[in-house]
Amino acid sequence: MPQIPVTILNGFLGAGKTTLLQSLLVQARGMPGVRLGVIVNEMSALDVDGAILDTSEVISRRDPRFAAIPAGSISDAQGLKQFAGAVDKVTGAGATHILIETSGSTHPWPLLEAIRVHPALRLHGFLSVVDTVTLAQDHDLGRAILPAASHHLAEGRRGIENLLAEQIMFASRILLSKMDRVSGETLRTVAQAVHPLNPFADIMGMQWGNVRLADVLALPPYDHARVATLGAELTDWDRSRGTASMSGAEGYRLGSIVIADPRPFHPQRLWKVYNHSLGTGIHRSKGFFWLPSRDRLQLLWNQTAGSIGLEIVNYWKVAALEDESLNLLPEERQEMRRRLEGMSPEFGDRRCRLTVIGDRDGLADFADAVRGCFCTPAEVAAWRAGEAFDDPWPASTARLSQR
Repeated sequence: MPQIPVTILNGFLGAGKTTLLQSLLVQARGMPGVRLGVIVNEMSALDVDGAILDTSEVISRRDPRFAAIPAGSISDAQGLKQFAGAVDKVTGAGATHILIETSGSTHPWPLLEAIRVHPALRLHGFLSVVDTVTLAQDHDLGRAILPAASHHLAEGRRGIENLLAEQIMFASRILLSKMDRVSGETLRTVAQAVHPLNPFADIMGMQWGNVRLADVLALPPYDHARVATLGAELTDWDRSRGTASMSGAEGYRLGSIVIADPRPFHPQRLWKVYNHSLGTGIHRSKGFFWLPSRDRLQLLWNQTAGSIGLEIVNYWKVAALEDESLNLLPEERQEMRRRLEGMSPEFGDRRCRLTVIGDRDGLADFADAVRGCFCTPAEVAAWRAGEAFDDPWPASTARLSQR
């Protein structure tokens, strides 16, 4: 039986893997004969990436060519078991090429080994997505990664810098994301700092996932022999210390918390928390939310390190039902009400669901600060009465088109 080619999209938290995946899926629509299978891994139990793909309409979680592995790393024992089942699902649906988006805390080596020995798969590309902005701001333009990783090893432990370095070292192609947010000089400096970690990999700048699917599909078979020694050394390092640092987030003292509530965030308090309580240990937070000042809009919160993006994902169903100007037909209103059955009688399908990922120390404090942003009963009553709320978040919007 011919083996199905696989490409891995790996990289640290918030680097831009989902944006890249969306771009590749959009391009696949215009390529006859290409049927992409998708396996998405999330560290959190909240499958935000799967929901984003749903709302983008490039692929649905109900599509047989889609499989999700939430609540952990695809490289730990449980994740690898789920991976085998996910492969069976997407290959059985007729996928001609499989894209795997790993969680940001995933170490490459266990997954690479699992693909190498899988009889139905052949790896054609390990793309390491590197956040240029984060390296520039938090890692001295990338120059601090190797010294910090070496320091951790000398102390008999492994930290975030080791994960960043090793994600790059196993890559066959390195994509420096968010290049539109840094100067050309910064991009070149980061590339120069990253290159010694993996002199065998191409390095490319990327913005908004602008990588050609044709180039990804044309990547040659992955050279497992090149990284075999490194993988063996890391395996021996874990074995000699009785650790499992390559299995997932626990090895890097990373944790995650899910925040879920039907109430809206108070826009002013949320702004204050973002500007004053977001410490360097909060690597990633993402999810869906709403504000009383923009109660029709389903918003996406997308934070990486010290930067945040807000996106309009969709309109809440209950908002459409409440809007008399839409002139919905009786049967359309009936169907809308059916979909809202079992949801909050006060807010309908409006709700906030965020996952926060960061260093275990300080993670709970930040999550508590975010929970303090939910509107009080008095503020909810004010929203119901049509009162205005101070809203410092940007009011202008920019539309992105994917071709």
